[in-house]
Amino acid sequence: MATVRLPLNRYVQLARMKRASYKLAFRRNETVTEIAMDAGYGAPDAFARAFRQRLGQRPSAFRKAPDWERWWITFEPLHTARNRCMQTTYQSSDVTIRSVPSTRVAILQHQGSPSNIGATVQRFIAWRQSTGLIPPISPTFNIFHSDPRTTPPGEFRLDLCAGTDQPIEPNDVPIIDSNIPAGRCAVLKVVGSADNLEQAALYLYSEWLPASGEEPRDFPLYCQRITFFPDVPESEAITELFLPLI
Repeated sequence: MATVRLPLNRYVQLARMKRASYKLAFRRNETVTEIAMDAGYGAPDAFARAFRQRLGQRPSAFRKAPDWERWWITFEPLHTARNRCMQTTYQSSDVTIRSVPSTRVAILQHQGSPSNIGATVQRFIAWRQSTGLIPPISPTFNIFHSDPRTTPPGEFRLDLCAGTDQPIEPNDVPIIDSNIPAGRCAVLKVVGSADNLEQAALYLYSEWLPASGEEPRDFPLYCQRITFFPDVPESEAITELFLPLI
C-alpha cells in the first residue's frame, strides 16, 4: 500500500471500520457491542473512541444520524488504495450477452453529491423494510445516469431500485413506479467492492463494445446487486453490470 501512502495497518483498520459503519447505518439487528467485537475490539468503549476519532461521532450517534460527508472523507483513502492497487483485468470471455425481460421496479432517485448517497440508501432500505420488498424477495438494481468523474456534484443522479410486482402505495418517500425495459444486454460479473464500478464500466465501453461490433441501446448502464456487503465480506460481494444493446 506504499504506492498510495496508506500503511497496511491503517488499511486494515479502515476496512474494519467501514464494515462497522455499514452495520450501524444499514443493519439494525446487531448491537454496538456485537459490531465492536466483529471489528476486532475487545471492549465497546475502545471501539467507540476509535470510531469517534475516525468519523467524528460515537457509534450510537452515527447509527441515529450519520454524518455522510465525514464518512466519505474518512474512507476515501481506502477506496483510492483499492482502485489503484487492486485492479481487475477483464477479457471478452467475461462478458455474456443476455436477453433480459422487462422488470418492474420501485425507484428512489438520488440527486446531488455522491458523498450523500448513504442517506438516500438509508431511506430506501427503511422503505423496503416497511413494504416487505427486501432481498432476496425483491431484486436490487442501480441505474447510473451520471459519471461522478465528469458530473458536477449537484447534478449527479443515481436510481436505487427494488424489483416488485406490487402497486406502489402512497407514502412519505418519493418512490417512482417504473421499469427496466426488456432487451439484449452485455453482462459483466464483478466480484468484490461495488463502491466503484468505474473499471468494469470502462472496460465494457472502451474495450469490449468497440471490439464486439455491438451498438448500445438508449438506456443507461445499470447493475444488479446479487450479494451485499456487509452481509458478505466486501471481497465476496457480487454485482452484475448491464450494458443495454440494440
